[in-house]
Amino acid sequence: MTEAKKAAPRRQFLHRAAAGAVGAGALAAPAVSTAQTVSFRFQSTWPQKDIFHEYASDFAKKINDMAGSRLKIEVLPSGSVVPAFQLLDAVSKGTLDGGHGVVAYHYGKNTALALWGSGPGFGMDPNMLLSWHYYGGGEALLQEIYKATNIDVVSFLYGPMPTQPFGWFKKPIAKVEDLKGIKFRTVGLAVDMYTDMGAAVNPLPGGEIVPALDRGLIDGAEFNNASSDKLLGFPDVVKNCMLQSFHQSTEQFEILFNRAKYNALPADLKKTVDYAVEAASADMSWKAVDRNSKDYTELKKAGVNFYKTPDAVLRAQLAAWDKIMEKRSAENPLFKKVLDSQKAFAQRAGAWQNDYLVDFKLAYNHYFGRK
Repeated sequence: MTEAKKAAPRRQFLHRAAAGAVGAGALAAPAVSTAQTVSFRFQSTWPQKDIFHEYASDFAKKINDMAGSRLKIEVLPSGSVVPAFQLLDAVSKGTLDGGHGVVAYHYGKNTALALWGSGPGFGMDPNMLLSWHYYGGGEALLQEIYKATNIDVVSFLYGPMPTQPFGWFKKPIAKVEDLKGIKFRTVGLAVDMYTDMGAAVNPLPGGEIVPALDRGLIDGAEFNNASSDKLLGFPDVVKNCMLQSFHQSTEQFEILFNRAKYNALPADLKKTVDYAVEAASADMSWKAVDRNSKDYTELKKAGVNFYKTPDAVLRAQLAAWDKIMEKRSAENPLFKKVLDSQKAFAQRAGAWQNDYLVDFKLAYNHYFGRK
């Protein structure tokens, strides 16, 4: 028998063995199923053109990118399904799967909810207040309040906001007395603060502020930041903006999920939500520095007059806040519980931050200040 004839049976055997192995492997391989896409419909409490709605869309994009085709979030602008101030109820009842807003908008449910954003926060900045929320007991307290008000949602706080201006006015505010009788827009416990200082307050949602200013229904208003204020049209109707304030110096955003819809997600997608919240929080902070500073420069070029809120007015805000805290604490045990928790955390964390942080203005003025 030639070598070629000897090799033929061997090749046939190897071929049959390989074919058998492939067949066995095919039979042993698990069936791969394509998971059905879970689609959530969210609504923000912000107009389509506002940078805040952009932040909401940024969060959704992070979810959509990380979850692939398994979880998709669509974000609609304010008013698409419900008015801004009805978002919490809509998410709780399942009319919406989720939403993007701020806790202070739920002030009517329980006054304690306004403490996530309104007031001076015992000297904490917004990032420190988020630290209190996640590491100092705030998250459990927020859940307790929602449970007490029959609200069935899963809440994530993120995105520390820069200090908000005192407000936009037809005439600059030089002293506390200048606020007497002014028709003014704000929300949350800031309503109590400006009322105590003499203003007549109307808590309008964001999209209604500038039209009300334009029609003379209000004389002044605050919203949030240079980018939002510019996009909403404040400089088109008012030319004076007072910077720095304690009415909302610690605020952050809230992402809401309907609890049943969230609980139905598998564990890995819940983790995707967790990490998307944290990523969006950092990204929002960085974007705010870039966009707010650019828009602040543009507003000045467009003729807006910016003034620092006088220290006497800031001290009047703190005095008004002290009275509000005493009154609301006596009325609402949960209010006092949240307040006491914040105060204990702020005393410790504030001492550390104030001692450790350098005065960045010293360096800024060294390079850019007038010689």
